[in-house]
Amino acid sequence: MGSFDFAPDRPPRVEEILSGLDRYNPETTGEFKDYVTQQCEEGTYDCYANLALLKLYQFNPHLSSDETITNILVKALTVFPTPDFSLCLHLLPPHILHPASTASSLPAAGDAPLSEAVQKLTTLNQLLSEAKYKEFWSTLESDDLYADLTADVSGFEELMRVRIAVVVGQSCKEIERSMMESWLKLKGAEFEKFIAEICGWGLDTTRPDARGGMIVVPESKENQARSTVIRENVQFDQFARVIRRAYEQPA
Repeated sequence: MGSFDFAPDRPPRVEEILSGLDRYNPETTGEFKDYVTQQCEEGTYDCYANLALLKLYQFNPHLSSDETITNILVKALTVFPTPDFSLCLHLLPPHILHPASTASSLPAAGDAPLSEAVQKLTTLNQLLSEAKYKEFWSTLESDDLYADLTADVSGFEELMRVRIAVVVGQSCKEIERSMMESWLKLKGAEFEKFIAEICGWGLDTTRPDARGGMIVVPESKENQARSTVIRENVQFDQFARVIRRAYEQPA
């Protein structure tokens, strides 16, 4: 299997199902569902298996589980900026992605329909894709429904902090402490411990232009500035043929 299909923590039984025709057997939905629960509890992730379950739900809607679909989407958030969340959305039915606007009343926070849950998680995904990390945390705390949606995924907030740090480390060499604190929703000693032990970053407090200090990200192949030299291999006679054809009369 290729890298997209591979998951190091995948159980042998799930591997067997995905490798054969049983992946299209509706009777395997229970095993896939249990595997999603295992991913949420143990902090593992298997996009390929989760997409296979959503495909089964697509052809067998009577077997679908709102809670499992929600957990799959939340797990997909924890691996941004990969396209996994969008891949999952494209396997959901249209009435879930575009709920009827004629709904007479909003559901209770603890008993929201799947369509509302999907819309809220899509909002979080959009904020992450736009690198609006401060707004992501404020939105996450703005509604108790978000806590309900992410409750099954163990260590959700910590997973999101790690992913945000990974993306920042790939694009920055330095960043103000105050800004990074808002992006990770951490402050003080807790913040310093995270950047030192989890990220392996340094803190420069001697910079007068940075409030609270400057976070120093070690140089890597992703955050290095490189000049790009573009060489054109188009010969002059190729242009001549194009110009000549522009003046040719149609037959």
